[in-house]
Amino acid sequence: MMNVGIPENAFKDGQIPNDGVGLAREEFIINSHIGIHPLALIHYDELKEKVQDDPEIARIVEKIDAMTAAHPKDKKEFFVNKLARGVGRIAAGFYPNDVIVRLSDFKTNEYAELIGGRLYEPVESNPMIGWRGASRYYDEKFKPAFGLECKAILKARNEMGFTNIKVMIPFCRTPEEGQRVIETMKDFGLVQGENGLEVYVMCEIPSNVISADAFADVFDGFSIGSNDLTQLTLGLDRDSDLVAHIFDERNKAVKDMISDVIQVAKRRGKKIGICGQAPSDFPEFATFLVECGIDSMSLIPDTVIKTTLAVAKKEKELGITP
Repeated sequence: MMNVGIPENAFKDGQIPNDGVGLAREEFIINSHIGIHPLALIHYDELKEKVQDDPEIARIVEKIDAMTAAHPKDKKEFFVNKLARGVGRIAAGFYPNDVIVRLSDFKTNEYAELIGGRLYEPVESNPMIGWRGASRYYDEKFKPAFGLECKAILKARNEMGFTNIKVMIPFCRTPEEGQRVIETMKDFGLVQGENGLEVYVMCEIPSNVISADAFADVFDGFSIGSNDLTQLTLGLDRDSDLVAHIFDERNKAVKDMISDVIQVAKRRGKKIGICGQAPSDFPEFATFLVECGIDSMSLIPDTVIKTTLAVAKKEKELGITP
């Protein structure tokens, strides 16, 4: 499978031999095609009332007006339509193969950079392990914004007809949190199992491996995020140059984590893939995953062909029928 974030590249990337998209990031679409914090659109009318008293809010409203002129009555529709079109374009480029869309995984400092974002985002000392992913979706402070994402996915699946879209929940710390996200999605009409909708969880926190059986009770499958899993297994900040030399997905502890969760998924009959960087960077890591019995790998487009050849060679050695 393939990692895709840019809708404009979907039809070109889709020409590469592939089995679908294992990771479609919403962040690029929100950054490049929307650019406005969803809560600023939800609370647009309240912001407009404060224009006379606050020059900063006046500038924010002016920018929103300029970007959303086609939606004079309901600014929320701007977000829903743009996101649905971006996701839908990726789904079209790879149809009928699965396209797994990861719901928004901005950190607070990244959300703050969107227009109006500083009005709604707290300042965290370590956003990398703070208010991100699943923990935002059911929080009353962010839940309405998450609802716009759900409506966009519904629009792409039900109105545009791209039922090859699956969704994936990032940075889900506990099975209970996962269940709360599933229930929150249902509140906005995005129902697991309805119209064939599958919901995956990113496996990128040690708890996802340690409690894999319990996560398997909630989700339809797993996708290993080797970057964050390496960071959290080894206890290092991958953005820090001081410890960057220690960061290595091929570390035995990380590989043991990956092997363990693959075995649990196989035993439970759940799909499991990987969308982290490791198999793209290291062919030997890809062959390790084949030996573990992983179902799919999602790679950056430039490495799909060479990794597919390496996987085919390993499968032949192991007597595995592709």
